[in-house]
Order: sequence, then C-alpha cells, then structure tokens
Amino acid sequence: MDDFGKNLFTARERLLNEISSLNDGEFNRTFEISKWSIGQICHHLLKTETLSRKAILFGLDQRILSETDRKSIQIVLDRSVKYQAPAIAEPGSGPFQVPQIIQRLSDSRNKLIDVLDKVDDKSILKEIAVNHPRFGDLPLDQWIELLYLHEQRHIEQIKDLKALL
Repeated sequence: MDDFGKNLFTARERLLNEISSLNDGEFNRTFEISKWSIGQICHHLLKTETLSRKAILFGLDQRILSETDRKSIQIVLDRSVKYQAPAIAEPGSGPFQVPQIIQRLSDSRNKLIDVLDKVDDKSILKEIAVNHPRFGDLPLDQWIELLYLHEQRHIEQIKDLKALL
C-alpha cells in the first residue's frame, strides 16, 4: 500500500472509530442552527469523496499534462480558518442512519481505491491538474492528499460535537 493508501486508510479508520458507537439520535443531533450534525458532516465527506473521485477520473481520462504549482493545502487542517462548502458538496438535511452512512463511506472509499489501483505509474498524478473549487488547478496527487486532510479536519469537528452529547 502506498502512502496515499495508508493515509486514506488511517483517516477513514479514525472517522469510523468516532461514529460507529453513536446511535441515530446522537448522529443527527444539531447544537447550533449554523452547525451540521455528525451525520451531515459524514454525508458531506461522502459527497466530497465522490466529487474528488470524479475529478481524478476526469483528469486521468483527459491526460492533459500541466505545469501547475503545488498548493498549500495543509491550510485545511487549520480549523480557525472557516470555509463554506460548495453547494454541490453541502450535506442533505437527514436524518441519517449510522450503519447506512458507514456502508456508503466504505463503498465510496473502495471506488476511490479502485481508481487509484488502476494507475500504473503514480507519478502521472503529479503531472495532471484539475480545477478545484477552493484551490484552482490542483495536481491529482494533491486532490488525494486533500481528501484525507479534509477528513482529519472533520474528525476533529466530530470529536468536538461528541463532547457536547
């Protein structure tokens, strides 16, 4: 398993650890009108992963090599910097059920790993860029890195919400 795979696996395991013991009431509870429930956070992560997989597939299909600069995507870990999710990645209102979301997250991650496993020469991921709504033209390897960084950000948010339960 390459570093991408390890980091994706580790982040997902941490996420599942945080949510698997919750009941549906806890999963869907909101604390402030402007904050998402844990279920909504997970739905957002699911939508984000699906959109990222499609962007990676698009980039691999188009094979347009790009001299795009590396972006400072680590900023997503700074939770003092607030972001508005693009409308396409906004979660549904729920309610969500824990087992179904866990299954959908698993299915989504398996589809992503299948895409990455089919890339024989991983160096191509550094050479192809696809436009990202927050970072502009972003190399495909950074799309992958952003997935697990983004997930880590939301795992910390979930921990904060669980502390309020």
